[in-house]
Amino acid sequence: MAAAQTETLHSRILAELTRKIVDGSWPPGHQLPKETELATQYGVSRMTMNKVLTQLAQEGYVVRRKRTGTVVAQPRAQSAVLAINNIQDEVAALSRRYHWRLLSAETRPRSAQDQRQLDLDAEEGTCDTLFLQGLHYSNDDPFCLESRAINLGVVPDAAGMDFDCDVPGSWLLQTMPWTNARHHVRAVNVAGRDATLLQLPVGAACLEILRKTQIEGEWVTYVRLLYPGEAHQLVAEFEGRPGG
Repeated sequence: MAAAQTETLHSRILAELTRKIVDGSWPPGHQLPKETELATQYGVSRMTMNKVLTQLAQEGYVVRRKRTGTVVAQPRAQSAVLAINNIQDEVAALSRRYHWRLLSAETRPRSAQDQRQLDLDAEEGTCDTLFLQGLHYSNDDPFCLESRAINLGVVPDAAGMDFDCDVPGSWLLQTMPWTNARHHVRAVNVAGRDATLLQLPVGAACLEILRKTQIEGEWVTYVRLLYPGEAHQLVAEFEGRPGG
């Protein structure tokens, strides 16, 4: 097939699939036919169809996962760049069902990996630290992978909490009047166990938020939040100033 003809077919198929998503013929969560079935339906090679689906994923129209195939993407969750949001509220804003699954919880000195992953400061103490990891879900899809360290010297009640039932971030927001916070936000390519837990292919784009909260100079918690890139976006509002 000539390159120009392939390009024309690619554009036509892309436009048709996009239209079905935009006009609601394929609503959020709709399962697309298999790549091979679509290729047969449109009379193109599997490579051409793969390029179409890849472009749809890059533009945020669909989500491609190893186990579930290709589905129409949900509307993206939004959070303010400087706000500390309750993830349960983010999921509820999408009219989806939320649940939390604790993966691990242990009290121990921090490791070099903890320090790298959570951006822990080298000069801060290493004892009496509770390390937690868990998954936030939107319906049955992984929405955010959370890794968290809590300073038990400042928040001793955390040692007795059942974080299988109580979501750590929500509990801290309700009980701990922190005085200042710091965010680091960046795009990363997911790998290893993180990719497996989020059900993403290795190398998929993700949004990483590293956050530290303090009370009068004492750190309360460090947290790393990892969101699938197609499911989340940050929003900031600014007011203009004369001459600005």
